[in-house]
Amino acid sequence: MDLLKKPTEAEFQIRLQKLEKKYQQLINRKNERLEPGNGIFYRYKYPVLTAEHTPLIWRYDFDYQSNPYLMERQGINAVFNPGAIKLNGNYYLIARTEGNDRKSFFSIAESKNGIDKFKFWDYPVEIPETERPDINIYDMRLVKHQDGWIYGVFCTERKDPTAGPSDTSSAEAQAGIVRTKDLKEWERLPDLVSPSAQQRNVVLHPEFIDGKYAFYTRPQDGFINTGSGGGIGWGLAANIENPVIESEKIIDQRFYHTIKELKNGQGDAPLKTDYGWLHLAHGVRNTAAGLRYVIYAFMTDLADPTKVIYNPGGYLIAPQGLERVGDVSNVVFVNGVIQEDNGRVLIYYASSDSRIHVAESSIDRLVDYVKNTPPDKLRSAASVQTRIKLIDKNISAGK
Repeated sequence: MDLLKKPTEAEFQIRLQKLEKKYQQLINRKNERLEPGNGIFYRYKYPVLTAEHTPLIWRYDFDYQSNPYLMERQGINAVFNPGAIKLNGNYYLIARTEGNDRKSFFSIAESKNGIDKFKFWDYPVEIPETERPDINIYDMRLVKHQDGWIYGVFCTERKDPTAGPSDTSSAEAQAGIVRTKDLKEWERLPDLVSPSAQQRNVVLHPEFIDGKYAFYTRPQDGFINTGSGGGIGWGLAANIENPVIESEKIIDQRFYHTIKELKNGQGDAPLKTDYGWLHLAHGVRNTAAGLRYVIYAFMTDLADPTKVIYNPGGYLIAPQGLERVGDVSNVVFVNGVIQEDNGRVLIYYASSDSRIHVAESSIDRLVDYVKNTPPDKLRSAASVQTRIKLIDKNISAGK
C-alpha cells in the first residue's frame, strides 16, 4: 500500500481482513505447557492475555468514511493484574486494561479451560463512581463470599487533595468495593475506611470472622511508600455497606534483606485447605536496576487466619525471560487465583505491568511446598547450613 495515497475502499477491506485474520489466529492459539517444570507448578509458553488480545472493535474505527487509513484510533497499552473466578464451568478474568491514555479500566475475558483461547466480552465493565470520582481504577480481587455475593475489591486512585496546584503527580490510593451476582451488573459500595492514610492490595477474606467482614490490607503512609505500614495487615468491618476498620494489625511483616524487605501485599483471597489458609502474595525489594517484584506463599491457621503457621523462605514465582521486560520491568504480580473442586489451582500472574500468564499447580503441591520448604533464616551463614543439610541428605542417599 502506498503511504502517500489515500487507500481505496477495496484496499481498506483487504487491510481489515488481514487484521481480523491475525486477531483470530491469536485468540484461538493453543497454549503449551512447559516441561519439566519445577515440581511445584508449570508455566505455559504463551501469555493468556496481552494488549493484542483486546477486540479490534475497541481499537479501530471500521468506517471507511471516517477512518479511510484504518488507523488504530484508541490503542491499548497493556493488559495485566487480573482478578479471577470460575463460574458455571467457565473461567473468567477481570483484567486491568490500560489504554494509550494511561487510564485503566476493567474488562472481562472468558475461557473454557482456563489455559488458552480467552475471549474478551464486547464491552468493558462500567464501574459506578462514588461522589468523589475515581481518576484511575485497577487490580481487582474477585471473591465469592460466604454471604452469597461476589465482591470486587480494587484500588481507586485519585489526585492527592493536599497537593499544590503545580503538583500533578501526587496521588492517593484507597480500596474501592463493588459486588455482583453475574459479573454484568455491579453495585458500588462505599470505599473502605481504615486507620491508615492510604491503602493498596486490599483483599476480602471469603468467610465471616466473628460475624464480621475480614480484610487483608496494606497500610501505607503515602501513595508509593509504605512507611510505617509494615506488611500485610488484617482488620474487621461490622458490615459491608458501611465498611469501616477501626484497628489493623500486621500479620505478615517485612524483613531486611529478604524478597519482601521494601513492600509486600496479599495477592488474591487465601485458598482454604485441610491444613490452613494458603496465601499467595507479592514481595518487593530494591535493586540497582529498580524495584523487583516476586510472588511468595505462606499459610495461616484455619481457626485464626491472623496466625502464620508456615512461612517458606524465598519466592514461589520470579520473572524470567520475556516476563522481565515491559512497562515496569522485572515484575511479577498476582491478584487472581482459581481453586477448583478437584484440587487444581490456576495462578494468573502478570509480568512487568504488560501481559498475563498462567501457572498451573494443585493444592497438594502447594501445601507440600509451603509446609516443607525451610523458612528464611535471615543470615547468610544460617542459609548455608540449611542448604548443607539438604546436600548431606542427598549424598547419604547416594544421589
